[in-house]
Amino acid sequence: MERKTFIQKTAGLLLIGIPAYSLIGCSSSDDGSGSPDPDSLPDPDPLPGEANCLENGTTNAIGGNHGHTLEVSAADVNDGVAKTYSIMGSGTHNHSLTISADNFNSLQTNDSITVTSSNDDGHTHAVIISCA
Repeated sequence: MERKTFIQKTAGLLLIGIPAYSLIGCSSSDDGSGSPDPDSLPDPDPLPGEANCLENGTTNAIGGNHGHTLEVSAADVNDGVAKTYSIMGSGTHNHSLTISADNFNSLQTNDSITVTSSNDDGHTHAVIISCA
């Protein structure tokens, strides 16, 4: 193979391979039908006195996670007003997630909730939010 042909084929492979690899990195979808890793799930029924959203805020598990984070503070739970959060974290794209006033009412009574993120980059995430 001539040097010129080798360089052309290598450049063509890189131009196709790098974008394809980037797409594969975030191609899996969590459309809400899958579950987060059971080992990372917060306890949905903590013992009385063990968890309190009004005092401690929340913990969460994001299904199909690849760098996203969510922090719902005790102040947000106490306010009880619908709020939209960005869960980008260290991910390469963003999702938004809205917790309704009804959801906050559940958290105020130390019940867990499950909310689905916006559909961005071709997928969503199921998020389980529990009391810390």
